[in-house]
Order: sequence, then C-alpha cells, then structure tokens
Amino acid sequence: MTPIRTFEDFRDAVSAYRLPRILITALELNLFTVISGRSWTVPTLARRLRVSRRGLDILCRNLTSIGLLKKQGSSYRNGPLGSGELNAKSPRYRGAYLRLLKNHWVDWSHLTEQVRSGKPLEDDEPDAAAYRREFTWAMHHRSMEVAPKVAAQVDIKGAQTFLDLGGGPGTYALAFLAKNPRLQATVADRAPALEVAREIAATVSQGNRLSYVPVDFVRQTIPGTYDVIWYSNVLHIYSPEENRQVFRRAAAALNPGGRLLIQDAFLQDADGLYPQEANLFAVTMLLFTKRGNTYTVKETTTWLRLAGFVRVRPVQLRAGTGDWDGGILEASLPVRRPRSRARRGQSAKNSSARSRR
Repeated sequence: MTPIRTFEDFRDAVSAYRLPRILITALELNLFTVISGRSWTVPTLARRLRVSRRGLDILCRNLTSIGLLKKQGSSYRNGPLGSGELNAKSPRYRGAYLRLLKNHWVDWSHLTEQVRSGKPLEDDEPDAAAYRREFTWAMHHRSMEVAPKVAAQVDIKGAQTFLDLGGGPGTYALAFLAKNPRLQATVADRAPALEVAREIAATVSQGNRLSYVPVDFVRQTIPGTYDVIWYSNVLHIYSPEENRQVFRRAAAALNPGGRLLIQDAFLQDADGLYPQEANLFAVTMLLFTKRGNTYTVKETTTWLRLAGFVRVRPVQLRAGTGDWDGGILEASLPVRRPRSRARRGQSAKNSSARSRR
C-alpha cells in the first residue's frame, strides 16, 4: 500500500471499503452458488434471489468489471473463481474460509471499542467444539494451496520425525509427508481440530503416516521427541512470555541438532512497522485474542536463543509462494559432540584404576 500523504490519498484509502463490501454482499446472497453453471438474466436471477432488479443489475455490473462474473448479451454467468471456490455446489468450494471472511466484516466494525479497551471481542465461541471445527476447516481452506509450495522449498531431508505444533487441520504436515516419503509426522492441537485433521488425512495416501496428539502446549509438556517441529501461524496468537515458554517446551521435545521452523507474519524492520500486511494482522489479533500480536524477527530470535537454540536464520522462499513474505525462521539446537580423544583417554585410565581397586 502506498503512503498516505494528501487528503486525496486519505479519501481513496477510506473509500477502499467499497469493493470488499460488494464482495461480501455477493457472498451473503449466495450469488455464485445460485448462478452455478447457468447463465441468468437480471430479472430471472432477481426473482430467484428475491432482490430488486435495480440492485442486482448494479451488483452484477461491478462483479463483472472485476472478472468474477462474465456477461453475454443481457445474461450473466460465473467466471472461473465464481464457479469453483465461491460456489457451494463445487468440490473446490472454500465455504469455511468464506464464512470467516464474512464474519470478519462485522467484527472489524467494532475496532474502535477494542482499541479503547485493549480487550478482544466478547465471544465464548473459541472454546466451543463446533467453532473450533469450523475455524480448523477455514484454516485448511486458507492453506491447502500454499502448503505444498512451502514444503517443496523447505529442505528437511534426513529428518525422520516431524511435529506440526498447533497444526490444526494438519495441512502442512500432510504437505511435508507428501514431499518426504520416509517421514513420520504428528499434529498436536486441541481435540476438535484433530478431528478435522483425521478427516482430511483420510482422503490422501500419505495420511496413514500422520499421528495425532491432543495437548495444550503452552501449559503442558510436548510429548515425544522429533527431528523437526513446524510452528506455523501460531506465534501471533500468544504473548511474548507464552511464546518463550513454547520455545522452551519445543527445545525439550527436539532431538540433538533438531530444528524448529516458525512461519508467521514477522515484522522485518527494527521499528516494527513493515511489511504492512504483518502490521495489519496485529489488528486481527487485537480483535480476537487476549494477548496476541505480530513480532519482529529480532525479538523472536532473542527468545529462541534464550530457549537454547544456537543458530537462527531466515528461510528464503520464492516470492509469492509462502504464507507471508519473508515469513519463515529456522532455529537449530546444538549437536552433541563426542568427547575429545584426550578426555576419552583420561576416562579410560580412571575406569581402569577403579577396576583394580
């Protein structure tokens, strides 16, 4: 986004709500699902949707101007995205994530109140099983195309055990399993999320190499030991102290020389301002979490070193292929080194002396 320097810039930025509101309205009307694979005139479609002809005509013109609909004469039909990911009748439908986006439109309208209070929206749903299932499906719909691109570029050759910590639907675990045929993976999260992970894993061949661990990893020890732990889009949910605790628990669950891979919306500059998308995402954390935020690479690196990791480095992905630009950090534990020859010799002499006593 370009800097706002003039009143006209300010006006244009505020007016940017118009297109998102048009898209949300189309979703609320189930427009793409109703159109499906047919062509419709405005009068016929208006009767089917029970809306005004004038309103629908203006809506369809705008949706056509951005490519979601196609116009032929006086009729409209879906474009590729409208007939697929936005259409509930399509196997490519991303319904859970679309519902999340619709809900966010309402939630963000309360931002002023949340800035005043510093507290999240009053909502008991996050701990309800039904909410967790819906949210977990939404995260799968968000990541299902990105995860294979990331797994293809993050080298974990030689690793035998992999933990997707807070992995929800296990989308990333399954992508790494597909890329690494000898890998065994585990996804750790809340029980309702793991139910979704099991359902998704059952649809792919590599799913039989995925295990499941219900755990509150902020408060409980992480069971098992692993060569690699993947911590994706979880860092921002928690406070600095909670993340430091998770890093300590992760270090304890890694084998010597093991790696913790963190994917998140990292702020890259020292002042914590850029990239702007990561800064905007902090607002989402204000709305929906008690202590969450987005963090700089520098402060996250400090926490990792305090937890015992000795090597921290960014993992570079091809532009546009990751969940966030510049959004992966790799932290490694030290490898146990064999004792020196002198020390081994001294130990042997001591052992021999003890045996003669």
